[in-house]
Amino acid sequence: MKMAHPIHEANENSPYGNLTKEQFYQKHKISHKESFMINKQNMKIFTQSWQPADSNSRLKGLIGMIHGYTSESGWLAELNAVAMAKSGFFVCALDLQGHGFSEGSPDHVPDVHPLVQDCLQYFDSARAQHPKLPHFLYGESLGGAISILMCLQQKTAWKGLVLSGAMCEISTKFKPVWPLEKFLPAVALIVPNWRISITRPPISQSCKEKWKRELAERSPNRRTSGKPTAATALQLLKVCEHVKRYCHELEVPMLIMHGGDDTVCDPEGAKYLYETASSKDKTLEIFSGMWHLFIGEPNESVEKIFNIMLSWIEVRADLTKHNVQYVSP
Repeated sequence: MKMAHPIHEANENSPYGNLTKEQFYQKHKISHKESFMINKQNMKIFTQSWQPADSNSRLKGLIGMIHGYTSESGWLAELNAVAMAKSGFFVCALDLQGHGFSEGSPDHVPDVHPLVQDCLQYFDSARAQHPKLPHFLYGESLGGAISILMCLQQKTAWKGLVLSGAMCEISTKFKPVWPLEKFLPAVALIVPNWRISITRPPISQSCKEKWKRELAERSPNRRTSGKPTAATALQLLKVCEHVKRYCHELEVPMLIMHGGDDTVCDPEGAKYLYETASSKDKTLEIFSGMWHLFIGEPNESVEKIFNIMLSWIEVRADLTKHNVQYVSP
């Protein structure tokens, strides 16, 4: 079922348009909850969830959302969560360490594994509260790579994985220039917190529409310098190598969506993932001319892509209820 995406209500000042956040939720009849989780490192990790406000509404499934590097679970990304909740899903998300309201050094990711563990801890808890629902993962950019790492660990836990601009291969247009890339391991060891000032901020290459780039940068929750640390840059490259090495073990149903003009995460990585994964049910959509974050495209494109994704999830959620397995033709 096609629906109007709430991105149509956003303006250059707020994703909620001229409404307050509370008024926005009331208008869309959404119940929203916020909390903090204490992770295994004794850090406070911000979590939130969305679902239809009508307590009699029958939920179609659970969707766990993971945002990308220098992003967050709220603000612009929140509009996708609201759209999913309006469609009848329980949606939950967290701010990764060093992002949004979660503790941690701002956008410093020297090791991705603690972030993966945080996601496993939070989503396992959410799934335990909704054991009868079919469970899906939605990951953007670095969140896509984290989703893949989760599915490699939890082979059968998820009924579907949706990847949006997943970080499977970093574009040569975004990598540190030679010879810095060659010496990055040594630099990361000696000065791990050094900000690589010669790289452009990810947001500058992520949203095609200027007003959406500016809106993302205006977020009150944003905690980024826009420049990755040496240790982070090295870790992101290692994550891509790991995904490429082990993605053949993936068996989860997958919808892989990628912008054809993505200069942050190379579309070739998405193609390799599609060709290599063992999943019987897998779909690849490369959208010509589009950039890294689909929410940053013109609103009509945002709605088109969202409805493709939503239809894919709804089909598999419905099949799960009838114990039928979908196999791609």
